[in-house]
Amino acid sequence: MPRGVKSVPYAALALWCALPVAQSYAETLPAIHAGQSKTSGHLKAGTPHPGVLPVSEQHKTAQAKHTQQQRMDVATGKTEAVTVHAAFNSARARIAPNLGAVAYRMGQAQINTTPGGENAAFNQVLLRMPGVVMDSFGEEHVRGEHGGLTYRINGVLLPEGLNGFGQELDTRIIDSVTLMTGTLPAQFGFRTAGIVDVTAKSGSSLNNREISLYGGSYNSFNPSFQVGGSKGQWEYFVSGSFNRNNIGIENPTPAFRATHDVTEQGKAFGYASYHFDDTSRLSLLTSVSDANFEIPNAAGLPKLYAIQNVGDVHSQDVNDRQNEQNYYVVLSYQKTGNRLNYQISPYFRYGGIHYTPDPVRDMVFQGVAEKENNTFTTGGLQFDASYEALKAHTIRFGVLGQYTSEKLWTRTDTLPVDEAGFQTSTHPTSIQDNTGNWAAEAGAYLQDEWKLLKGVTLNYGVRYDRFEASFDHEGQASPRANLVWEVDRSTTVHFGYSRYFAPPTAQYIGQSTLLKFAGTTNSPENFNATATKVERSNYFDIGLSHRFTQGLSITVDGFYKQARNLGDLGQFGRAVILTPFSYRTGKVYGAEFGGNYHYKGLTVFGNFSFVNTAAKDVNSAQYQFPADELAYIRTHAIKLDHEGEFTSSAGASYGWAGNKAYVDFLYGYGLRSGFANTEKQPSYHIINIGYEHTFKNIRPLKGLKLRVDVMNLFDERYQIRNGSGLGVFMSQYGQRRAGYLTAVIQF
Repeated sequence: MPRGVKSVPYAALALWCALPVAQSYAETLPAIHAGQSKTSGHLKAGTPHPGVLPVSEQHKTAQAKHTQQQRMDVATGKTEAVTVHAAFNSARARIAPNLGAVAYRMGQAQINTTPGGENAAFNQVLLRMPGVVMDSFGEEHVRGEHGGLTYRINGVLLPEGLNGFGQELDTRIIDSVTLMTGTLPAQFGFRTAGIVDVTAKSGSSLNNREISLYGGSYNSFNPSFQVGGSKGQWEYFVSGSFNRNNIGIENPTPAFRATHDVTEQGKAFGYASYHFDDTSRLSLLTSVSDANFEIPNAAGLPKLYAIQNVGDVHSQDVNDRQNEQNYYVVLSYQKTGNRLNYQISPYFRYGGIHYTPDPVRDMVFQGVAEKENNTFTTGGLQFDASYEALKAHTIRFGVLGQYTSEKLWTRTDTLPVDEAGFQTSTHPTSIQDNTGNWAAEAGAYLQDEWKLLKGVTLNYGVRYDRFEASFDHEGQASPRANLVWEVDRSTTVHFGYSRYFAPPTAQYIGQSTLLKFAGTTNSPENFNATATKVERSNYFDIGLSHRFTQGLSITVDGFYKQARNLGDLGQFGRAVILTPFSYRTGKVYGAEFGGNYHYKGLTVFGNFSFVNTAAKDVNSAQYQFPADELAYIRTHAIKLDHEGEFTSSAGASYGWAGNKAYVDFLYGYGLRSGFANTEKQPSYHIINIGYEHTFKNIRPLKGLKLRVDVMNLFDERYQIRNGSGLGVFMSQYGQRRAGYLTAVIQF
């Protein structure tokens, strides 16, 4: 089927943002070679969320710890694997630092204060960073963008999948996660709304074996395990989990429990590395995820069509289901030297979304019952390097190339209709369609980190990107520049400009497919299927961070983006497969404010984000939209449906003698709804609390953790979507009050 031809628009993404750690900095990370430390003047920023030091301070602390570890190793006769591993990670970070982009980092201590801790969905971790807005289906928007995120694990690109609602990344694999936004350096291309850079557990954090049991409200049952360690020149880490609950997708009604909303999800992750010597390492990442979802129902929907031999049916009994699968493997070779560091990584990914309709009830209530199989494969190669050319210059360069093949098979049951849209028969007809697309993306960059003066660094460069697809052929040279001024040891100011080139996903429905549905209940209002073009934009960012001596730090950052062929995504049918479309012109601007305070065991944080968007004239995939909205948008600038105008969070945690308690507050307002996104969703404000106690020296166990989380403490009923707006298909409400218990056994 032309994805969602029948449906009212539906888009996805997220509302609420938070700041456990906010720092905008541009610094060169120290490279450590063969146990020796070599630093090159880095710039500091304000102290991030308590427990997380500025990057420069992190490395000072890390070096001290590794020096102490070396002494212990000598005394005990152990190897220096941990120190060597830290050297590799520092060298890898030097290959692709943020260099003027805004960076927010969360470590394990901060992840642990997210409701659910390591059992939290990965998007919940991201939603606690500034500028990130919550939407339905577990999606998140960064700085007014719909999607556009690049995911990296250990500095290696994770090929993007189809847009669904499974959270394939498992929070328990994370040692730390950094979100980079703003004016990104030249090594980052294509998906530039933000770089989600995950550092997987490794080194000393691997030496842990544990079993976790997590469960509670909505019949939630989520057992998991972690096993890791090191032996000689080898390191390894394996995790696996199974999750079953009765709230897989947001409830379309305000009721406490959704109807037909069971999900079962299995995930596994593996990491292994081998150190050839103190300067070279080979590592392997692999992941498997398989998730089944029931599509939730709303009771009392009207029967729109009559089907022969079908008696009385009810909308709460509709049995639509969706399966999502993702598999990827990444192999990386890293080499460090006195002046040259590089990493080369081939990767492969396969994924698919399989949607199974209820053939009878879907026909009665929608007039369309469509089975979909949407699959893709991606293979690619990434190479990044840094070279210390002169004392004041570090050159970085690299290339990336990947090829994606996408296939869409559909079998759609429809009914014939007359010119006025009234059905003319009670006998459904089946229409089969088999289409596919391919896309090749390639990019190369060269940049220079130039220390102009003491405390002043200019990072400038250029990248060239090429997008070749079955439906488009484009290229662009993109200049980038960031100036960072360390005013003093506590204050940093940055300003940057980046030119971006963001291709659409490899999904395109042609006119020949649309014409198959002419004269049926699945016919669009128009048959205009212009292919989505590459988004080209100019992006500006300016910010300041300051650390006070009393343990308080603040950050302020502002951004402005002007775009042509502004990209967006929407859900245009009951199957949760997001389809790309674009506006001829658009702009996005906003600001982020954050602060945090730390004193002994007390942590307090808070942030506030504002974003404003405007877009005009839908210029691709027009068949998805009603004619009156298309005409209105052609002459009026409208808001993007995923504009979370205001988002805020605040919280506090306190730790003492094996105990930790936390409370956080979430606020969001402004996701759009109504005709051409001219209306707003109401605000919400959610409070979550939790408590954890760790028992130590419980033989034969290494440790035992018991934890309780209460989400939406005051049981607020809040609506994320009301079923209207461009690319929005159905109403969705946030989770009601829920309680969860966790037991973690370490051995």
